[in-house]
Amino acid sequence: MGIEAQDLEIRIGARQLLAPTTFHVENGDHIGLVGRNGAGKTTLTRVITGDMLPAGGSVSIKGKLGYLPQTTKAGDQDEIALDRVMDARDIGTLIARLRKTEKQMTSTDQKVMEKAMKRYDRALAEFDNAGGYAAQAEAIKMGVSLGIDEDTLRQPLHNLSGGQRRRIELARILFSDSDTLILDEPTNHLDADSIEWLRGYLKRFQGGWLVISHSTELLGETVNRVWHLDARTGTISMYNLGWQAYLKQRAADEARIRRDREVAEKKAERLMKEGIRLHAKATKAVAAQQMIRRAQRLLAQTQPVERAEKVADLRFPTPAPCGRTPIMAENISKTFGSNEVFSGVDLAIDRGSKVVILGENGAGKTTTLRILAGQEKSDTGRVVYGHGCKIGYFAQEHDTLDNNATVLENLQFVAPDLDNTQARTILGSFLFSGEDADKPTKVLSGGEKTRLALATLVTSKANVLLLDEPTNNLDPQSRDQVLSAIRKYEGAIVLVTHDEGAVQALQPERVLLLPDGDEDLWNDDYLDLVALE
Repeated sequence: MGIEAQDLEIRIGARQLLAPTTFHVENGDHIGLVGRNGAGKTTLTRVITGDMLPAGGSVSIKGKLGYLPQTTKAGDQDEIALDRVMDARDIGTLIARLRKTEKQMTSTDQKVMEKAMKRYDRALAEFDNAGGYAAQAEAIKMGVSLGIDEDTLRQPLHNLSGGQRRRIELARILFSDSDTLILDEPTNHLDADSIEWLRGYLKRFQGGWLVISHSTELLGETVNRVWHLDARTGTISMYNLGWQAYLKQRAADEARIRRDREVAEKKAERLMKEGIRLHAKATKAVAAQQMIRRAQRLLAQTQPVERAEKVADLRFPTPAPCGRTPIMAENISKTFGSNEVFSGVDLAIDRGSKVVILGENGAGKTTTLRILAGQEKSDTGRVVYGHGCKIGYFAQEHDTLDNNATVLENLQFVAPDLDNTQARTILGSFLFSGEDADKPTKVLSGGEKTRLALATLVTSKANVLLLDEPTNNLDPQSRDQVLSAIRKYEGAIVLVTHDEGAVQALQPERVLLLPDGDEDLWNDDYLDLVALE
């Protein structure tokens, strides 16, 4: 059971992300896949799972593979959340039959209804014989462990928030009885209790798994192997070590590479000088060429020193002038089906104010931001935009990006006044240089999409930023840049986040508590709630 890759090569355009590499994932292998942003970690998982084709080599899967991509999009939004989880096992077809006959049982045609009732009894008996009720109890328990209560599990997916749907997809993969797991940023949208439960689950998992995560706590407690994907060479360095031992060994390896490189460069420099000196003598031309070639071989055979990882140069824009209260929400509410998310919420966003929205997953935090941004309509009340209001909206699911457009086209859409050179210069500061600016957005990793979405904010003159989980998918250095930009921004910010550091950087004046809509002055006692929400 597991994954076998033979001479696997990955390319995006002319760029080689992975040189031909052979590897395997077996039972008991708990692997953390790490590497700088843009190295190709997410692309590698997509190739392994068959979502993308390799440039060369092959991948074979033995047993059942469960894959949680970084961006999850469930197909049928009318499907019940619990059914979505249970569908990951073989009983999925039985559940589909049950749901179909349930609809037919409501028919006004007596004969159709009677036939449906008989079929329902048979389907229910098969469901019971297949262990359906025990599996249902297990699925509910798993959902609750990930912060989804039973009432929410019985809601259709379109009634759930983005964070809740992400948890459903994670529960689905873990429930699937897969032999091998690939999880791309599994802690996104999870609260502290759910992350603790996930750590325990992964430690106990007897099969093999490969995880991409910026959570060093998760890696530190669960992995027994680390694979480092080197963006410079397109190679994977495989360490059969836990996280802390890997960090020490990696530091030692980098120190050794620096020493070896320094020695090689000094030797090459002497050979080059001697070759140039001899080249001036016609009788020594052959010897000179040999020395120069030796110098070149010496450098080629020595691994280059890894340069410090580039970080996006992020500064939010100077806010355009505006009136005293750029946004005023009055008596807004939202209901999805029979699920009332929140009602009677009032919120005034004054010029330069800093507000954080807190609430459990599903309490309506993202929906509130979407209503304030004009992306969604409130069922009641209204949102009034003041004089000069200019909104910059960062969506946690990157909904503001056009996946079918290129990176450059996405930026030019929000900033049409920029010429090609100016747009590429801005993208370069966000680490999209050269051909990367011409990539289709749909091939970007979650971290790259986050950087692109932030780049579109920078080009605006927004005086109100609505930020929904802006530090998701970011490496520590890029996260620090976002926190610094939040700290320095002079306009108004309304923030939704599970990141305590982001709230501390914001230094909020007020907090809005959902779903009740209570507003309070900020105090640090609320900080304890941030990671728990």
